[in-house]
Amino acid sequence: MSGAVSGAPEPAWLVVANVVLWRRYGDGGQELRPGTKAYRGGAKVYVVDTYAGMGHQQLTTVGRGRHNGHWITIDTGTRHLHTFRARLVYTPAVLKRCPWTVAATREEAEELAALLERVAREERHAHHGASHPDPCLCHECLPVTPG
Repeated sequence: MSGAVSGAPEPAWLVVANVVLWRRYGDGGQELRPGTKAYRGGAKVYVVDTYAGMGHQQLTTVGRGRHNGHWITIDTGTRHLHTFRARLVYTPAVLKRCPWTVAATREEAEELAALLERVAREERHAHHGASHPDPCLCHECLPVTPG
């Protein structure tokens, strides 16, 4: 045997969120689509990077893919995520895809989670200027928020 044994990566504080169950789509947001192209609705994703210069409208996320369940890293719109929260992550597959950390401490992760929740709510409200379809199943209109 040669070299040192490489153990699991050290846990890191990350922001975790869920993908919206239904999102508005198309002209004026009159159509509804489940989840996103890459993630199923309700899927747990880990935020590994943000684009502060763009007002945090896009995030780099790691999660299980919609079609095959493999771990993927993809940029997604903040408006397609909800229930942002800070979590100490131990999952090696996530930590391997996150060589840098957005938040170094729990407090930083909690502050970022609160900011991203506010941005997501504003983006969902402002993205489609038209009224909601009837009946509407989008995240803003659902009576219960999973979490």
